[in-house]
Amino acid sequence: MTESSLPAWAFPPPEGFTADDLDRIPQLPAHTELIDGSLVFVSPQASFHTLVLYLLETGLRRTASSDLRVRREMSVVLGRRQRPEPDISVIRASAEQSSQQTAYQAQDVVLAVEVVSPDSEDRDRNRKPTLYAQAGIPHFWLVENQSGRPAVYVYELDPVARSYVLTGMHHDRLKLSAPFDIDIDLTEIDTL
Repeated sequence: MTESSLPAWAFPPPEGFTADDLDRIPQLPAHTELIDGSLVFVSPQASFHTLVLYLLETGLRRTASSDLRVRREMSVVLGRRQRPEPDISVIRASAEQSSQQTAYQAQDVVLAVEVVSPDSEDRDRNRKPTLYAQAGIPHFWLVENQSGRPAVYVYELDPVARSYVLTGMHHDRLKLSAPFDIDIDLTEIDTL
C-alpha cells in the first residue's frame, strides 16, 4: 500500500466532520460546505452565476431595511453536521459580531438564495432547501438559468410542516412584499 498524497483533513473522522471543523481545518479550499457531515467543494462558477449574484445582491442591498444585512457566500450553521454556504443570505444586523466572523446561525437568516449550477443541481434544488426549511429559515429563493436569464422561484416556510411552499415564479421582474419590499429588474442581467 502506498502513502496518500492527499492532506490529512481529506479523511473524515469516523463520526464525520462538524460545523466547527470548517474553522479549524488548515488549507481548506475556499467556499467549502459541510452537508450531512461531509465536505463539499465548490467548482468554478460560470459567468451567469456571477452576474445573477451581482444583480440580486445589488437589488437586495438597495431595498433591505436598516436592521438587515445582505451577505454573499457566507456559511450558515444549521446544525452540528450542517454548514452550507448559500449564494446569498439576508441576515439580521444583530447577527454581525465581528469582521472575522466566518458563519451565521440559522435563526439569524431571513432569506437564503441558491443559484443552480450544473455541478450542484441536486444539492441546490433538493438537499439545501430541505436543510434550510428544517432549520426554520423563513424565505428561500431558487434561481434557474432559462436561456441566459434568471428565473427566480420564491418560497416561504410552512412552519408546521417545516417545508417550503412555492409562492411565485419571476422572470422579468422580482417584485415582492416579503420578507421586505423588493423590486429587482431581472432583465438588467443583459446590461451587466
